[in-house]
Amino acid sequence: MQYTDIGKTWQKLSLISGHAQRDPGFQFTSLAHLLNVEYLRGCYKSLNRNKAVGIDNVSWEGYGRNLDENLELLVSRLKRKKYKPIPARRVYIPKSETEKRPLGISALENKIVERGITWILESIYEQDFLNCSYGFRPRRNGHQALTGLNDLIMFQPVNHIVEADIKEFFDNVSHEKLMEFMRIRVKDTTLLNLIEKFLKAGYVDDGLLVKPDAGTPQGSILSPMLANIFLHYVLDTWFETTVKSHVKGFCEIIRYADDFV
Repeated sequence: MQYTDIGKTWQKLSLISGHAQRDPGFQFTSLAHLLNVEYLRGCYKSLNRNKAVGIDNVSWEGYGRNLDENLELLVSRLKRKKYKPIPARRVYIPKSETEKRPLGISALENKIVERGITWILESIYEQDFLNCSYGFRPRRNGHQALTGLNDLIMFQPVNHIVEADIKEFFDNVSHEKLMEFMRIRVKDTTLLNLIEKFLKAGYVDDGLLVKPDAGTPQGSILSPMLANIFLHYVLDTWFETTVKSHVKGFCEIIRYADDFV
């Protein structure tokens, strides 16, 4: 890997984070160009090499045999706006003794691009996300959420606890609202169009192609980031600005993905 190229990209991501932190109203107009060969090589190398293959039937090892050529072709398609995400392969995993949870297995190239987009969005939105949010974030986990919840109950004047789970949240996220929220910070139409392509790529279930009108692609690398962006605006910020201003006593929220207390 040429350190100079990948190093430049990480340096740019760091500058993006700085802009986002200093100016909560700053809008980013040029982001898609960061998806270059060396950056995507880093994305490829970060992937779990033993994961199941998508409908393209391409493994991590198989893609890597002609990595330079594959990445150059991928970047060429991205630049010409000819890249089209491959639908996920839907499988079902046990959720409980009676229920199963749907999961999408992405194609290898989808995963590379999704990882790249996720890191770009992370550099912006990690500066915006509130402390109450713990799910799918760097250096944050469920144990910390439980510790935070315990501390609030033990050390704050709490006498009511409401536990909630948004039913079928990942299947019902409004694409229109999500893109509306993203345009608050991101004005790069190339990147936004690329994200929309992933939302609309759909999945193959028992041989049938399904293209949902709502929801984030379950099991994809990009989905948790998109879910956090959506919930940042509709739940976390709403609670912080609206709920707290209408409550006389103490109140706080702790959220892990679509579960919150």
